[in-house]
Amino acid sequence: MRALALTAAAGPERLAVVELPVPALTAPDQVRIRMRAAALNHLDLFVAAGLPGVETTYPHVVGADGAGEVDAVGDAVRDFVPGDRVMINPGLSCGDCGYCRAGEESCCTRFALLGEHRGGAAAEYVVLPAANLARVPGAMPWPQAAAFSLATLTAWRMLTTRARVQPGESVLVWGAGGGVALAAIRIGALLGARIIATSGSAAKLAAARAAGAVEALDHSTHDVVAGVRALTGGLGADVVVDSVGERTWPASLRAMRRGGRLVICGATTGPNVSLDLRRLFWHQWSILGSTMGTRREYAEIVRLAHEGKLWPAVDRVVPLAAGAEAFARLARGEQTGKLVIEVAA
Repeated sequence: MRALALTAAAGPERLAVVELPVPALTAPDQVRIRMRAAALNHLDLFVAAGLPGVETTYPHVVGADGAGEVDAVGDAVRDFVPGDRVMINPGLSCGDCGYCRAGEESCCTRFALLGEHRGGAAAEYVVLPAANLARVPGAMPWPQAAAFSLATLTAWRMLTTRARVQPGESVLVWGAGGGVALAAIRIGALLGARIIATSGSAAKLAAARAAGAVEALDHSTHDVVAGVRALTGGLGADVVVDSVGERTWPASLRAMRRGGRLVICGATTGPNVSLDLRRLFWHQWSILGSTMGTRREYAEIVRLAHEGKLWPAVDRVVPLAAGAEAFARLARGEQTGKLVIEVAA
């Protein structure tokens, strides 16, 4: 089979379309999917550069997100049959640890991600447990199905489970062109929150408004903290959604109101920040980490997708052979929404 894979940990320039064996079913609960499309996330850039502490075997197939048709099923699989259109939940959990038994799979002691800890979705065939699959909504095209899971699930857990956003609250979302940020805007609006989004691009600010942001601030020309405080009567945001990291950390803290919640799922500009503990306890902030989501949370966003809600924006679709071009566009931050790789027409 053909797959887009890294041949070494030296960045996207080591991407190539390679021939690999078609994977076989090795457990009765597994499903083999004939992939139609895969989608990129910032995670893929980190994987391409090499992640500390993650042992990678090359060639390494990229892509955490994807969708396709069921090709074969194990003897224990009852929910899917060949030909079903499915999309992938890329979070892999053991099912046995205390976290998994409690329904907190994203805290699993052996939690892993497709495309990071094991070969990914940008291949003609992928084998996964049936528990990691969901049916694609009937009207949803393959690119949106491929782009749905990781960003939407991440944003859903951030806003609902971790930050517990309530109707009428103000929510600041940084970097409105990214998949998680756009999903957070849609989810926040669905929850009845007042969304304030930022970007340095006019097109991305327009996309943020289209997704449900009430206000959109150009962080390249405006003081975001002053803008947020002006929009919230001088108080600051109830919730700040940040996947940027070092670059936005100081402003995220200053943009929060007393008793506010800062929820973090990534560090695209760097992982190291500083914090004055006196400000933390004086302002009674909550700083919340969040990674992916649980099977219960995934089932909820899939239900909403089948209702026509929370569909992702797709920036562009490229063929498998042009996967490196999509990586380059992602690295430059030019995308508005998700970049999708067409695996099979």
